[in-house]
Parts: sequence; C-alpha cells; structure tokens
Amino acid sequence: MKRVLSLLALAVGLQQATAQMSHQSDTGKLVAQKDNIITASTIIKIENLGENINSDLPELRPTISADGNLLFFICENHPANTKYNSVPNSQDIWYSTRDSNGVWAEAKHLKYPLNTSQYNAVYWISPDNNRILIRGAFGNGGAYFGKGVSLCTRQADGRWGEPEMLRIKNYLKYDKGVVSGAVLTHDLTALVLYMCPEPGGGNNDLFVCFPQSDGSWSEPKSLGKQINLPGDEMTPYIAPDGVTMYFSSNRPGGVGDNDIYMTKRLDKSWTKWSTPVNLGEPINSDGWDAFFTLDAGGEYAYLTSYKDSYGESDIVRVKLLEREKPNPVILVSGNVYNAKTKEPLSASLIYETLPDGVEAGTGISDPSNGAFKIVLPYDKNYSIRASADKFFAISENLNLDSMVKAGFKEIHKDLYLVPIEIGQVVRLNNVFFDFDKWDLRPESFVELDRVVKLLKENPAIVIEMSAHTDSKGSDEYNFRLSDNRARSVMEYILSKGIDPGRITSKGYGESMPVAENETDEGRQLNRRVEFKILKN
Repeated sequence: MKRVLSLLALAVGLQQATAQMSHQSDTGKLVAQKDNIITASTIIKIENLGENINSDLPELRPTISADGNLLFFICENHPANTKYNSVPNSQDIWYSTRDSNGVWAEAKHLKYPLNTSQYNAVYWISPDNNRILIRGAFGNGGAYFGKGVSLCTRQADGRWGEPEMLRIKNYLKYDKGVVSGAVLTHDLTALVLYMCPEPGGGNNDLFVCFPQSDGSWSEPKSLGKQINLPGDEMTPYIAPDGVTMYFSSNRPGGVGDNDIYMTKRLDKSWTKWSTPVNLGEPINSDGWDAFFTLDAGGEYAYLTSYKDSYGESDIVRVKLLEREKPNPVILVSGNVYNAKTKEPLSASLIYETLPDGVEAGTGISDPSNGAFKIVLPYDKNYSIRASADKFFAISENLNLDSMVKAGFKEIHKDLYLVPIEIGQVVRLNNVFFDFDKWDLRPESFVELDRVVKLLKENPAIVIEMSAHTDSKGSDEYNFRLSDNRARSVMEYILSKGIDPGRITSKGYGESMPVAENETDEGRQLNRRVEFKILKN
C-alpha cells in the first residue's frame, strides 16, 4: 500500500480530532503508543511487513493464510474505503499476496460484496484460501442484518461470492456489547466467538459453537472459568493444531493493558484448558495488545504494532520461541482432477479418521484450477477424498499416526474423481490387509461402505472387484492371495444387502502391474484393490 500523502494524513488527523471512533470500531481500546513494544533486551525482533502493506494510516487485525502467502487486514480512514466520506474512522478490508521470494505485493482494497457495512474485517481464512469468515450478518444477496458473522466462498472467476451469515442459535442473547468477533477452527468443527452478554457493553467472554446437521450452529457455550475471568477476554485465534488458542485479556499479571495469552485445550468439551501463559515482550507491550494470528508453520506470529511504524499502527510479524508455538501439523496441498480426462475439477474435500470413520474436516478446491489445501494434526490415520456429483472418489491415505512429530511438513498429494461410466476403474486405497492374509482390517470398512453406497444409489451398476499383488512370491501364491482378498471384499459388500448378481470378484496376482516392481514405491502401487464398472 503506497504511503498516503502528508496533506491527506493531516486531514485525517483533523478528522480524528473532531470525530471519535464509534464504539463498534474494531480498533477497540487500541490507542497511540509509539514507544511501548520493546522495552527489555531480547533476541526476538519485530519485523515490519513494509510499505506495500503499511502506510501512515492505521493498519489493524491481520489474518494470515495457512500457507503464509495471503494476508487480509484492516486499513482505517483510507480514501478508497467504502464509507470514507460518511463514517468516521471507516475500516475496510485490504489484502496482499506474497511471492516465492517472500515479497509482499502492494495491498489492494477488497471490493463489493465484502466492504459494504460501516466496519469490515476478515476473521479467518480457510486452509484452501477459498473461504473467509467476515464481520457482520449478511444474506439475501448481500443485505446487511447487523451483528454476527458470515462465510464467503471464492467463485470460479476468482471473485468472492455473496456472504451468507452463520445461523447461530440465540446469538443476540450473547452479543449485547459494543465489540465482538470470531474465528473458525481450520477443520470447521468449532466456531469460537468473543462477545459481551451484558446490555450496553462491558467485558467480553469467549464462547464456542458447533455445526449442526441442518447447517446451523449450536447456542454459544462459555469456554469455562479458566479462560473467562471477571476481566476482558477477546480476539481468540485457534492454531492449526486445533488445540492451541491465543487470545487477548486484561487479567492480572500482564505486561500492560490487554496482553496476548496462550492456552491448550485439554479435552473435547472445550471447557477445560491449561493455565493461560502470557507471551511477554515484545509480543506484549505496556499498551493494549490483540489481533494475533499464525500460518500453519507456526513459526511467525502476525500482529499490530506501533513500534517504528510509518505513522499509526502497522502490520508486523514476530518469530516465536519454541515454547510459544502450537503443536506441529501437516499442510497437504494438491489438485483435484477428472481421472479420465485429467482436467481439474471443482469439488468438496472430506477427510476422515480411520478406523472410526469420523469426519475430521472439510474443504473445497479452487473452482478455476482444482487446487486445495488442508491442515492435518499428527497422531491420526486419515482418509482423504474429493466429492462431486456423478463421480466416485479415489481416496488417499495419510497415516500420520505412524509418523514422528518432526515439526511442520508440507505434502503434495493430488486427488482424482472417476466418472461413473462403463469401463472406468476405481482404485480403493483405503482397503487394508495384514501381511500374507486376506481378512479385512477394520479401517477398510469406511472405504468399502462408500462402494456399498454407490451401488445402492445406482441400482443399474454392476462391478467386478479385483485384487492385485507385486511380483514377490510365486505366480500360484500371488493368484491365490489376490483371489482370496478380492473375494473377502466382495463378501463384505454382499453382507450389506447388495444383490449377488451385481458384483463378481477376481484375483489377478502380479499379471497386471501399474508400475515397475524394482522399487518399494512401484511394488506398493502394484499391491492394490480395485473395482471396474461393467454395466450402468
């Protein structure tokens, strides 16, 4: 963002002197504090993100993407802001992208339909960068209904679609104050909000809501007495691991007014947390500190700071100490393709834990190129697949339960969708057997239940179930092993009520390799279970 001319800055200063910010402004209690960030000798340094993002106007509330390459923030009183001429201290959403060299592009103003109401903000970005959570309740083609939060999805042309408010049960019962906000977990299984349930204002508390089967969200529930003290708790951020939370509080023992604290969720109730720890200087200052966000790597925190700024507050980043970081995660990226044509597809993403088949999160691929990103915590065995109408997914397996927590990792894994047509072959990557056996392991049932569902929803389909081996062992042994495995899979499917006339089984041994057998990787590809659509 190019620096605003000095005459404009003077005009803004006059405007600020004559018109105080509305209490609904996202700046909240943030006040000028130019020398309050680093007061003690420390090896931690604050890094200003530079003039392409910061100006001599206030930049606030950074929200960084999981890959660290997309940044949303608020700029206050910029002439390009939607309500610049009508709302004192107008706040609009701006964004910037970072290139492969780590250089941030000049920030751009986010256009309609997002910058429409008096005060605008992005609270959360999905790992795939295709959805954002924004301030305010919108619906019916962009109509503004007041307090609340809304989800916005990227369209095929790259633009953001109309925001749709999250329907939270009894929301207004809890949001009666002057400031509020929210953040989603990266797997979209929880929404954490800060609100004041006291009419007319007062201290904020932190609450959690959960998605319901009808698309709504449950009534807000307090995060408990360990988090919600008599003071002010606000601006929560849930790290990609899903258990580490950072939030702002003015509880006793802080460096200044509000400080940033870190805590970890101890169970699935969302009411039991470790004792919050103050992150200290330079993250915290003797002023009011909030607006903390991280990328999936968890190495840097992005903040608002007045230290050595271009004028007012700027967006900065701080490298975290090990004790301040969340648990490491895996960032999985790739593209969704049509397995037949190899063209990219727009699809939903689903990942489940095995063997229980519990949905661990969802995502969407970019409608223009099929690109996706998801964040996975360690210690689980995952099945990952895409989903689109008239296609059957080739699922992938990521067994992070067997991986050592060596820190943040990035993995590339493309996903394929097979059109439901005669002759198409679908590989079942999440069917498992013990060595030299053909009894199905329990983690196979989630995958095979998808085949059962396909057959029940498409009563004309007839399939052949096949199993294949690598070249190790004799031909006779491999044919017998593969034939028994194919039969075992067929029998499971028949046990779910499928007509025996709609499925046959056959073992092909090592006779139909899809890769060379000279490497471990090639042999693994050759060991597989598939089905072929014979009739439809």
